[in-house]
Amino acid sequence: MDTLKDLYLDQLDDLYSACKQSRDVTIELEKAATNADLKEALHKGHNGISAGMDVMAGLIREHGKEPGDEHCKGMEGLVKEARAHALEETFGDDDVRDAMIITQYQRMAHYAIAGYGCVKAFAERLGLDEAAQHLDKHLSNTYDGDEKMTDLAKGGINKAAAA
Repeated sequence: MDTLKDLYLDQLDDLYSACKQSRDVTIELEKAATNADLKEALHKGHNGISAGMDVMAGLIREHGKEPGDEHCKGMEGLVKEARAHALEETFGDDDVRDAMIITQYQRMAHYAIAGYGCVKAFAERLGLDEAAQHLDKHLSNTYDGDEKMTDLAKGGINKAAAA
């Protein structure tokens, strides 16, 4: 990598990979969730992740490349953890599983927030204003999804899990 543009494209493709992996496990988490509001939030989450992937694929293609050259090892680990702790673990209470689903989803969301923030900053520095605006929108949506999970946890799921 010789330029900031090289770094931007590399990290954009890495984020694309991260989102692909997190989208797939988010669908699994949605199926495992029992709380209706959590299921809805996870459904919106995987739709939002897909929309972000479409934008990233377009941004990568604008530079003559195809998405999918990178495999994000960081998200691979988070997805492995999500499956182990929220899907494969045995739970005696559905509310406890729902609380764990929120935990694992938020870990993946925080990773995505860091990725979106970095590629947005690179796009801004490179003068790619339209790309930066698109990335900012999806960064904001990811923050919103994270906040929704916090609200669900504080609004009753954690209380139900503690009962």
